[in-house]
Amino acid sequence: MKKIRLGAISRNYFNMPIWVAAHAGLFEQEGLDVSIELYEPIDEVWTRLQDGRLDIALGVTEHIILDSESGGHLEIIGGNVNRLPFSLIAGKDIHSFSDMKGRTIGVSSVQAGSSSLVMKIMESHGLHYPADYNIVAVGPILGRWEKLQSGEIDAGLQGAPLNYIAQDLGFNSLCEPRDEFPWFQFTSLNVDSRWAQANHSTTVAFMKAFIRAHEWFYRNKQGCQTIAMQESGISAEYADRAWDEYTQAEIFPRNAEANPDSIQTLIDISALLRHVPKRAQARAKSYINNIYLDQARQELDAA
Repeated sequence: MKKIRLGAISRNYFNMPIWVAAHAGLFEQEGLDVSIELYEPIDEVWTRLQDGRLDIALGVTEHIILDSESGGHLEIIGGNVNRLPFSLIAGKDIHSFSDMKGRTIGVSSVQAGSSSLVMKIMESHGLHYPADYNIVAVGPILGRWEKLQSGEIDAGLQGAPLNYIAQDLGFNSLCEPRDEFPWFQFTSLNVDSRWAQANHSTTVAFMKAFIRAHEWFYRNKQGCQTIAMQESGISAEYADRAWDEYTQAEIFPRNAEANPDSIQTLIDISALLRHVPKRAQARAKSYINNIYLDQARQELDAA
C-alpha cells in the first residue's frame, strides 16, 4: 500500500469526497493508505503542501495562484467547491447591508480565501473596505460560526449546512453569493507538481479513487448522511439538507474536475480587489493540470 498524506481544512462538508473515498474503501481499492489530516488555519494546509509535509490537499484555490505568483510549484489537479455553497450570515440584530456599516466580518484569511469574495459582495452593496467595515481572520467555517454566536464578529460566510443551522436559530442571511457569482472556485484538489511527477502512478491511483468518490456521493444520499454525521457532527436533518443543495446545485463537480470558468471568476475578482495587475492577465487553465485525472478516467473506463 502506498502511503499518502492528504490535507484538508476543518471538519466541514467540503471534505465529503475524501471522506467518502475513505469510508467506502475506494483509496484502499486503489492500493493507497491515505491519512487525512485536518487543519483549522487555511494557510496551514497551503504551507504544508509547499514544504512537503503534505502530499496532496483539498485547499483554497487562491493559494495556488499566490504560490504561482511567487514562483512556486503548486498546481490544481481536481475540483472541489466549484460553486459557492455559502450564505452571508449576520447577527440577529442585522437585517440589511446598511446595518453592516462599521461592523466586523470574519473571514478565513485576509490574504486569501473568503476575504476576496466578501469584499466583492460588500462592494456590490455600496460598502468598501476598510472605510465602511472591518475584516478579521478567524479561521474557516466552524471558527466563524463560534465567533458569530459569541458576538466577536457581526457577520461571515457560512456554508451548508451551518447556514441552515444559523438561520433556524434566528441569525439572518444578507445574501446568497451564488446568486451573484454562479461560478466561483473556492477550493480545489492541489499538489506540488514535482511530487506528482515523481509519483505519477500514485497520483493517478488517487485520482481514480477521487473520481469514484464523486460518483458515489451523487448516488448515495443515505450513505452520505451517515458519513457527514460521523465526520462533522451534524444531525441527519442537516446532513440531508446539505446533500440536497450540493447535488442540486452541483457544488462538487460530477466529473471531479476543476472548472476553468470558476477559477477565472476567482482570478478576476481577486486581481481587482487586491490590486494585483499582473494577476488580471492570468488565465485559469494555466493553473490546472488534468493529466492525472484524464489518465485515471481512461483506466477506469478500460477496466
